[in-house]
Amino acid sequence: MSSPLTHFDAQGQAHMVDVSAKQETHRIARAAGRIRMQPDTLALIRGGNAKKGDVLGVARIAAIQGAKRCSDLIPLCHPLPITRVAVEFEIDEAACAVQCLAQVETLGRTGVEMEALTAVQIGLLTIYDMCKAADRGMVMEQIRVLEKHGGKSGDWVAQV
Repeated sequence: MSSPLTHFDAQGQAHMVDVSAKQETHRIARAAGRIRMQPDTLALIRGGNAKKGDVLGVARIAAIQGAKRCSDLIPLCHPLPITRVAVEFEIDEAACAVQCLAQVETLGRTGVEMEALTAVQIGLLTIYDMCKAADRGMVMEQIRVLEKHGGKSGDWVAQV
């Protein structure tokens, strides 16, 4: 039985998957994650009073840039012609957290799940960076793919 891990060849060596025989299809991936923090830190973000400026605005741009640079960060990811990146942040007062949602799209031969996950993680890391002077104990969590569409394997939606 062959391994389901496609980034290894028959000899067990890491390699970039050959996608040249795959069809180009419209591919979409959505990912999410959140960062928990102290109530005062959340108030700084919500009020736009952080010392470094508009935390969520900067984090949105960083998340988009992260999606675009995914193949520079993760060695076996293909560089993709991304056609759309949308990033949203939602403040969750009850959990004292900020949720990041990213949707990435392409017309290509491989999916954009890694790009969506990278966007989320970079967005959350940027929030941490911009607020760490106020709260070094922030926790990033629940980073996951919510759904993907397109390609040979079709649609997948997380059972959450």
